[in-house]
Amino acid sequence: MTHLSLEAMLDDALRLLACESPSSDLEAVARSAGLTAEVLGARFAAAGLPAAPERIVIDGVTHLCWRFAGPTRVLLLGHHDTVWPHGSLATHPAKVADGVLTGPGCFDMVIGLVQAAHAVAALAASYGADAVAGVTFLVTGDEEVGSLTSRALIEEEAAGADAALVLEAAGPGGALKTERKGTSMYTVQVRGRAAHAGLEPESGVNAGIELAHQIHAIAALGDPMLGTTVTPTSGRIGSTLNTVPASAAIDVDVRATSAAELERVDAAMRSLTAQLPGASLSVDGGINRPPLERRHAQALYARADRLAPTVGVTHLTACAVGGASDGNFTAGIGVPTLDGLGGVGGGAHADDEHVLVDHIVPRTSLLAALVRDLLTSPA
Repeated sequence: MTHLSLEAMLDDALRLLACESPSSDLEAVARSAGLTAEVLGARFAAAGLPAAPERIVIDGVTHLCWRFAGPTRVLLLGHHDTVWPHGSLATHPAKVADGVLTGPGCFDMVIGLVQAAHAVAALAASYGADAVAGVTFLVTGDEEVGSLTSRALIEEEAAGADAALVLEAAGPGGALKTERKGTSMYTVQVRGRAAHAGLEPESGVNAGIELAHQIHAIAALGDPMLGTTVTPTSGRIGSTLNTVPASAAIDVDVRATSAAELERVDAAMRSLTAQLPGASLSVDGGINRPPLERRHAQALYARADRLAPTVGVTHLTACAVGGASDGNFTAGIGVPTLDGLGGVGGGAHADDEHVLVDHIVPRTSLLAALVRDLLTSPA
């Protein structure tokens, strides 16, 4: 296969990292999509492939899709939005030093996008454009906030495919991710009655106290034995210091290894009832991502494990993680899915986010070998 250029891959990664793309800023996400199309498209054009992706805007969120001839057989899946707010480059500059790539979103998941583009381009350059016929590369713009606009798009592109290969960052030590918990997201809104906290607090119904009751009840829904976590997270109570709060709310994060557990917690959340006379509550949200179960990844992992030594990847391992990705959606509709094919490093969403440069070329070679194997030797 055509030689992969580490220098070119790092150049592409640094260009992408220079464009901040917090999910909540739709204009920033659109700019990021434009740069992603330009940088990755140039790699495809150099290999004789179509450079311009389809630009898909849903509710203001910009997604990109390259389709390389024919119906989708192998879906490469990534995202270009990040969790990092504007100004992060000033404190976390994008750079390469001492064999480490740093910068906001480098690990999650700029390097994964670069690896995917270079893998596809290398296959086309080596074997001709027909060698990637059936590959679709979908880059979404809202993965970090739940893929609310892209879920249907992901499922549509994946439907009927032989495999979905997810370019999210690798697990510890470069492990591929063969299991992910499913997720649910809720907001519990409590309504009470306002009153002056000094003059007549007894006339009020304290939404904050009602929320405290609910937080304890919600946290008790977890099941450590089954790996189910139910975590109250960000909250809001009242309006002013001297007012009995008339409203309060809590956000809730749920993770579970099975659809049955997600459904159990969902039913319990919707059965919550107010404890204080005069208080009421409502529950918004629901199941967001089904679990990625090992059965959906096992055959693909076996292929990757067989191919790894041929491209210089040694000691390949698999892992299960609590975080979810868009691979949960592809697995949820029954498509064989392998995750964690992106960068090796650590610190996703954290100050120490980084990519280990030595792994970039071997991991890209592994992805290319896996795509070729799937296209030439379908299950």
